[in-house]
Amino acid sequence: MAEGLAIEKCSRCNSTSVIHQAYSGQHFCSKHLSASIRKRTSRELRQQLILPKDARHEDGSPYRILVAISGGKDSAVLLTMMVDILGCRRDVEMIAGCIDEGIDGYRAPSLECARELAASLEVRFETMSYEEMGYERMDEVVTRMPAMADNHDEAKGLMPCSYCGVFRRQGLNALARKLNADVMALGHNLDDMAQSILMNLQKGEIDRSVRLAPHTDNPIEGIAPRIVPLRWIPEQEIHAHAICQNLPIYHGDCPHARGAMRQQSRGIVAELESITPGARHGLLHSLDEIRRLHRVANQNSKSEVNSCSECGEITSREVCQACTMKQWLAETA
Repeated sequence: MAEGLAIEKCSRCNSTSVIHQAYSGQHFCSKHLSASIRKRTSRELRQQLILPKDARHEDGSPYRILVAISGGKDSAVLLTMMVDILGCRRDVEMIAGCIDEGIDGYRAPSLECARELAASLEVRFETMSYEEMGYERMDEVVTRMPAMADNHDEAKGLMPCSYCGVFRRQGLNALARKLNADVMALGHNLDDMAQSILMNLQKGEIDRSVRLAPHTDNPIEGIAPRIVPLRWIPEQEIHAHAICQNLPIYHGDCPHARGAMRQQSRGIVAELESITPGARHGLLHSLDEIRRLHRVANQNSKSEVNSCSECGEITSREVCQACTMKQWLAETA
Protein backbone atom coordinates (compact mmCIF):
# COMPACT_ATOMS: atom_id res chain seq x y z
CA MET A 1 0.00 0.00 0.00
CA ALA A 2 1.38 3.38 -1.00
CA GLU A 3 2.30 5.74 1.79
CA GLY A 4 0.28 8.95 2.07
CA LEU A 5 1.82 12.35 1.52
CA ALA A 6 3.09 13.99 4.69
CA ILE A 7 1.28 17.26 5.45
CA GLU A 8 3.59 19.68 7.23
CA LYS A 9 2.24 21.83 10.04
CA CYS A 10 3.02 25.48 10.63
CA SER A 11 5.99 26.07 12.94
CA ARG A 12 3.93 28.66 14.86
CA CYS A 13 0.58 26.86 15.17
CA ASN A 14 -1.20 23.63 14.30
CA SER A 15 -2.50 24.81 10.93
CA THR A 16 -1.41 23.34 7.61
CA SER A 17 1.76 24.88 6.19
CA VAL A 18 1.57 26.66 2.82
CA ILE A 19 5.30 27.31 2.45
CA HIS A 20 8.66 26.10 3.72
CA GLN A 21 11.51 28.55 4.30
CA ALA A 22 14.53 26.42 3.47
CA TYR A 23 16.88 29.19 4.66
CA SER A 24 15.29 29.28 8.13
CA GLY A 25 13.90 25.76 8.39
CA GLN A 26 10.46 27.09 9.31
CA HIS A 27 7.06 26.21 7.89
CA PHE A 28 4.31 28.84 7.73
CA CYS A 29 0.55 28.68 7.40
CA SER A 30 -1.21 31.46 5.51
CA LYS A 31 -1.80 33.53 8.65
CA HIS A 32 1.77 33.37 9.93
CA LEU A 33 3.26 33.87 6.46
CA SER A 34 1.24 37.08 6.21
CA ALA A 35 2.41 38.19 9.66
CA SER A 36 6.03 37.42 8.79
CA ILE A 37 5.91 39.38 5.52
CA ARG A 38 4.20 42.31 7.25
CA LYS A 39 6.83 42.37 10.00
CA ARG A 40 9.74 42.41 7.55
CA THR A 41 8.05 44.99 5.31
CA SER A 42 7.26 47.24 8.27
CA ARG A 43 10.87 47.05 9.47
CA GLU A 44 12.17 48.04 6.03
CA LEU A 45 9.68 50.89 5.79
CA ARG A 46 10.87 52.28 9.12
CA GLN A 47 14.48 52.13 7.92
CA GLN A 48 13.93 53.42 4.40
CA LEU A 49 11.20 55.99 5.02
CA ILE A 50 11.71 58.07 8.14
CA LEU A 51 8.53 60.11 8.55
CA PRO A 52 7.97 62.77 11.22
CA LYS A 53 4.90 62.56 13.44
CA ASP A 54 3.16 64.92 11.03
CA ALA A 55 4.56 64.53 7.51
CA ARG A 56 2.34 67.17 5.91
CA HIS A 57 4.00 69.91 3.87
CA GLU A 58 3.91 73.55 4.91
CA ASP A 59 0.87 74.17 2.71
CA GLY A 60 -0.99 71.40 4.51
CA SER A 61 -0.81 68.88 1.66
CA PRO A 62 -0.04 65.29 2.67
CA TYR A 63 3.24 63.48 2.14
CA ARG A 64 2.65 61.66 -1.13
CA ILE A 65 3.87 58.16 -1.95
CA LEU A 66 3.63 56.83 -5.51
CA VAL A 67 3.32 53.04 -5.32
CA ALA A 68 4.36 51.62 -8.69
CA ILE A 69 2.12 48.68 -9.54
CA SER A 70 1.87 46.46 -12.60
CA GLY A 71 -0.90 43.96 -11.93
CA GLY A 72 1.63 41.31 -10.88
CA LYS A 73 2.07 39.59 -7.53
CA ASP A 74 4.96 41.70 -6.19
CA SER A 75 3.37 45.10 -6.62
CA ALA A 76 0.00 43.74 -5.44
CA VAL A 77 1.55 42.58 -2.16
CA LEU A 78 3.49 45.86 -1.93
CA LEU A 79 0.36 48.00 -2.24
CA THR A 80 -1.66 45.93 0.24
CA MET A 81 1.17 46.01 2.76
CA MET A 82 1.69 49.77 2.32
CA VAL A 83 -2.02 50.41 2.85
CA ASP A 84 -2.10 48.09 5.85
CA ILE A 85 0.93 49.72 7.49
CA LEU A 86 0.51 53.39 6.52
CA GLY A 87 -3.09 53.65 5.37
CA CYS A 88 -4.34 54.94 8.71
CA ARG A 89 -2.12 58.05 8.56
CA ARG A 90 -4.02 61.14 7.44
CA ASP A 91 -0.77 63.00 6.75
CA VAL A 92 0.25 60.42 4.13
CA GLU A 93 -1.41 59.86 0.76
CA MET A 94 -0.76 56.82 -1.39
CA ILE A 95 -1.35 56.77 -5.14
CA ALA A 96 -1.05 53.61 -7.23
CA GLY A 97 0.64 54.26 -10.57
CA CYS A 98 0.99 51.97 -13.57
CA ILE A 99 2.99 52.43 -16.78
CA ASP A 100 1.31 51.16 -19.96
CA GLU A 101 4.13 49.98 -22.22
CA GLY A 102 1.87 49.03 -25.11
CA ILE A 103 2.21 45.24 -25.18
CA ASP A 104 -0.81 43.50 -26.71
CA GLY A 105 -2.26 40.59 -24.75
CA TYR A 106 -0.15 41.39 -21.70
CA ARG A 107 -0.59 44.93 -20.42
CA ALA A 108 -4.39 45.22 -20.82
CA PRO A 109 -5.29 42.26 -18.54
CA SER A 110 -2.58 43.13 -16.00
CA LEU A 111 -3.74 46.75 -16.00
CA GLU A 112 -7.24 45.58 -15.10
CA CYS A 113 -5.87 43.56 -12.17
CA ALA A 114 -3.98 46.64 -10.96
CA ARG A 115 -7.05 48.83 -11.31
CA GLU A 116 -9.21 46.29 -9.47
CA LEU A 117 -6.76 46.03 -6.58
CA ALA A 118 -6.47 49.81 -6.20
CA ALA A 119 -10.25 50.16 -6.21
CA SER A 120 -10.66 47.44 -3.57
CA LEU A 121 -8.20 49.31 -1.32
CA GLU A 122 -9.77 52.71 -2.12
CA VAL A 123 -6.45 53.98 -3.47
CA ARG A 124 -6.30 56.53 -6.28
CA PHE A 125 -5.11 54.92 -9.52
CA GLU A 126 -3.16 56.69 -12.27
CA THR A 127 -1.61 55.48 -15.50
CA MET A 128 0.83 56.83 -18.08
CA SER A 129 1.50 55.30 -21.48
CA TYR A 130 4.64 55.30 -23.59
CA GLU A 131 2.68 57.19 -26.26
CA GLU A 132 1.84 59.97 -23.78
CA MET A 133 5.57 60.34 -23.19
CA GLY A 134 6.33 60.54 -26.92
CA TYR A 135 7.68 56.99 -27.25
CA GLU A 136 6.43 54.20 -29.49
CA ARG A 137 4.36 51.33 -28.13
CA MET A 138 6.68 48.53 -27.07
CA ASP A 139 5.24 46.14 -29.66
CA GLU A 140 6.25 48.67 -32.35
CA VAL A 141 9.72 49.12 -30.82
CA VAL A 142 10.35 45.37 -31.13
CA THR A 143 9.53 45.39 -34.85
CA ARG A 144 12.07 48.18 -35.44
CA MET A 145 14.92 46.68 -33.41
CA PRO A 146 16.65 45.00 -36.41
CA ALA A 147 16.70 48.30 -38.33
CA MET A 148 18.05 50.19 -35.33
CA ALA A 149 20.78 47.58 -34.89
CA ASP A 150 21.74 48.03 -38.56
CA ASN A 151 21.96 51.80 -38.13
CA HIS A 152 23.81 51.97 -34.79
CA ASP A 153 26.54 49.77 -33.34
CA GLU A 154 25.34 50.68 -29.84
CA ALA A 155 21.98 49.07 -30.62
CA LYS A 156 23.47 45.76 -31.72
CA GLY A 157 22.66 42.95 -29.30
CA LEU A 158 20.12 44.94 -27.30
CA MET A 159 17.06 43.00 -26.12
CA PRO A 160 13.52 44.40 -25.88
CA CYS A 161 13.98 44.75 -22.10
CA SER A 162 16.86 47.18 -22.74
CA TYR A 163 14.49 49.60 -24.43
CA CYS A 164 11.52 48.93 -22.16
CA GLY A 165 13.55 49.36 -18.98
CA VAL A 166 14.82 52.79 -20.08
CA PHE A 167 11.38 54.01 -21.19
CA ARG A 168 9.67 52.59 -18.10
CA ARG A 169 12.07 54.38 -15.75
CA GLN A 170 11.41 57.64 -17.58
CA GLY A 171 7.69 56.96 -17.35
CA LEU A 172 7.81 56.45 -13.59
CA ASN A 173 9.86 59.64 -13.19
CA ALA A 174 7.34 61.56 -15.29
CA LEU A 175 4.39 60.13 -13.36
CA ALA A 176 6.05 61.00 -10.04
CA ARG A 177 6.53 64.60 -11.21
CA LYS A 178 2.96 64.82 -12.48
CA LEU A 179 1.63 63.67 -9.11
CA ASN A 180 4.16 65.66 -7.02
CA ALA A 181 5.21 62.45 -5.30
CA ASP A 182 7.70 62.76 -2.46
CA VAL A 183 8.85 59.16 -2.78
CA MET A 184 8.24 56.16 -5.02
CA ALA A 185 7.74 52.61 -3.73
CA LEU A 186 8.82 49.73 -5.98
CA GLY A 187 7.89 46.06 -5.60
CA HIS A 188 11.36 44.55 -5.98
CA ASN A 189 11.60 41.31 -4.00
CA LEU A 190 14.68 39.49 -2.67
CA ASP A 191 15.13 37.51 -5.89
CA ASP A 192 14.97 40.70 -7.98
CA MET A 193 17.60 42.34 -5.80
CA ALA A 194 19.90 39.30 -5.88
CA GLN A 195 19.60 39.10 -9.68
CA SER A 196 20.42 42.81 -10.10
CA ILE A 197 23.44 42.52 -7.79
CA LEU A 198 24.72 39.48 -9.67
CA MET A 199 24.26 41.12 -13.09
CA ASN A 200 26.12 44.24 -11.98
CA LEU A 201 28.96 42.35 -10.29
CA GLN A 202 29.58 40.07 -13.25
CA LYS A 203 30.00 43.20 -15.39
CA GLY A 204 32.17 44.92 -12.78
CA GLU A 205 29.65 47.75 -12.34
CA ILE A 206 30.07 48.51 -8.65
CA ASP A 207 28.76 52.07 -9.00
CA ARG A 208 25.56 50.77 -10.56
CA SER A 209 25.10 48.34 -7.65
CA VAL A 210 25.65 51.12 -5.13
CA ARG A 211 22.95 53.16 -6.85
CA LEU A 212 20.31 50.43 -6.46
CA ALA A 213 17.28 51.42 -4.37
CA PRO A 214 16.59 52.37 -1.63
CA HIS A 215 17.67 55.96 -2.20
CA THR A 216 16.24 57.80 0.79
CA ASP A 217 19.60 57.86 2.64
CA ASN A 218 21.36 59.20 -0.44
CA PRO A 219 18.74 60.68 -2.81
CA ILE A 220 19.54 61.26 -6.46
CA GLU A 221 18.97 64.87 -7.39
CA GLY A 222 16.11 65.38 -9.83
CA ILE A 223 14.03 62.26 -9.16
CA ALA A 224 11.75 61.06 -6.38
CA PRO A 225 13.71 58.73 -4.05
CA ARG A 226 12.90 55.04 -4.48
CA ILE A 227 12.09 52.71 -1.62
CA VAL A 228 11.90 48.91 -1.85
CA PRO A 229 10.03 47.64 1.24
CA LEU A 230 9.86 44.03 -0.03
CA ARG A 231 13.56 43.68 -0.73
CA TRP A 232 14.10 40.97 1.93
CA ILE A 233 11.02 38.89 0.95
CA PRO A 234 11.68 35.95 -1.43
CA GLU A 235 9.55 35.76 -4.56
CA GLN A 236 8.08 32.39 -3.58
CA GLU A 237 6.76 33.78 -0.30
CA ILE A 238 5.23 36.79 -2.03
CA HIS A 239 3.54 34.52 -4.57
CA ALA A 240 2.17 32.22 -1.87
CA HIS A 241 0.86 35.18 0.12
CA ALA A 242 -0.82 36.73 -2.94
CA ILE A 243 -2.56 33.42 -3.72
CA CYS A 244 -3.64 32.86 -0.10
CA GLN A 245 -5.06 36.38 0.11
CA ASN A 246 -6.83 35.95 -3.25
CA LEU A 247 -5.33 39.18 -4.60
CA PRO A 248 -6.23 40.08 -8.20
CA ILE A 249 -2.96 39.35 -10.01
CA TYR A 250 -2.01 38.62 -13.60
CA HIS A 251 0.05 35.46 -14.00
CA GLY A 252 1.23 35.88 -17.60
CA ASP A 253 4.80 36.69 -18.62
CA CYS A 254 5.80 39.50 -20.94
CA PRO A 255 6.07 38.03 -24.48
CA HIS A 256 9.20 40.13 -25.16
CA ALA A 257 11.21 39.01 -22.10
CA ARG A 258 12.60 35.78 -23.53
CA GLY A 259 16.38 35.73 -23.71
CA ALA A 260 16.89 38.74 -21.46
CA MET A 261 19.95 38.74 -19.21
CA ARG A 262 17.70 38.88 -16.14
CA GLN A 263 16.12 35.60 -17.14
CA GLN A 264 19.56 33.98 -17.17
CA SER A 265 20.45 35.52 -13.80
CA ARG A 266 17.13 34.28 -12.40
CA GLY A 267 18.18 30.70 -13.11
CA ILE A 268 21.65 31.22 -11.61
CA VAL A 269 20.28 32.78 -8.41
CA ALA A 270 17.72 29.96 -8.06
CA GLU A 271 20.48 27.38 -8.44
CA LEU A 272 22.68 29.15 -5.87
CA GLU A 273 19.78 29.23 -3.43
CA SER A 274 19.04 25.53 -3.90
CA ILE A 275 22.68 24.66 -3.20
CA THR A 276 23.10 27.12 -0.32
CA PRO A 277 19.82 28.25 1.26
CA GLY A 278 20.25 31.89 2.24
CA ALA A 279 22.46 32.78 -0.76
CA ARG A 280 20.03 35.52 -1.86
CA HIS A 281 20.18 37.10 1.59
CA GLY A 282 23.96 36.87 1.46
CA LEU A 283 24.11 38.76 -1.83
CA LEU A 284 21.91 41.54 -0.46
CA HIS A 285 23.87 41.75 2.81
CA SER A 286 27.03 42.00 0.69
CA LEU A 287 25.56 44.88 -1.29
CA ASP A 288 24.65 46.76 1.88
CA GLU A 289 28.21 46.36 3.16
CA ILE A 290 29.69 47.42 -0.21
CA ARG A 291 27.39 50.46 -0.16
CA ARG A 292 28.52 51.37 3.37
CA LEU A 293 32.21 51.03 2.51
CA HIS A 294 31.72 52.96 -0.73
CA ARG A 295 30.20 55.88 1.17
CA VAL A 296 33.00 55.89 3.72
CA ALA A 297 35.60 55.88 0.95
CA ASN A 298 33.85 58.65 -0.99
CA GLN A 299 32.65 60.96 1.77
CA ASN A 300 33.92 64.11 0.08
CA SER A 301 32.98 63.23 -3.48
CA LYS A 302 29.72 63.95 -5.25
CA SER A 303 28.42 61.90 -8.13
CA GLU A 304 28.14 63.94 -11.29
CA VAL A 305 24.52 64.44 -12.29
CA ASN A 306 23.86 66.07 -15.63
CA SER A 307 20.65 67.16 -17.28
CA CYS A 308 19.91 65.74 -20.70
CA SER A 309 20.29 68.44 -23.33
CA GLU A 310 17.19 67.11 -25.09
CA CYS A 311 14.61 66.41 -22.35
CA GLY A 312 16.17 67.72 -19.13
CA GLU A 313 16.08 64.35 -17.34
CA ILE A 314 19.07 63.42 -15.20
CA THR A 315 21.76 61.46 -17.00
CA SER A 316 25.46 60.62 -16.82
CA ARG A 317 25.91 61.73 -20.44
CA GLU A 318 25.01 64.74 -22.54
CA VAL A 319 21.96 63.08 -24.10
CA CYS A 320 20.12 60.50 -21.99
CA GLN A 321 19.63 56.94 -23.17
CA ALA A 322 15.88 57.44 -23.56
CA CYS A 323 16.35 60.35 -25.99
CA THR A 324 19.05 58.42 -27.84
CA MET A 325 16.71 55.47 -28.32
CA LYS A 326 13.88 57.80 -29.27
CA GLN A 327 16.08 59.21 -32.03
CA TRP A 328 16.92 55.71 -33.24
CA LEU A 329 13.20 54.99 -33.49
CA ALA A 330 12.53 58.22 -35.38
CA GLU A 331 15.13 57.26 -37.98
CA THR A 332 13.30 54.01 -38.74
CA ALA A 333 9.82 55.51 -39.01
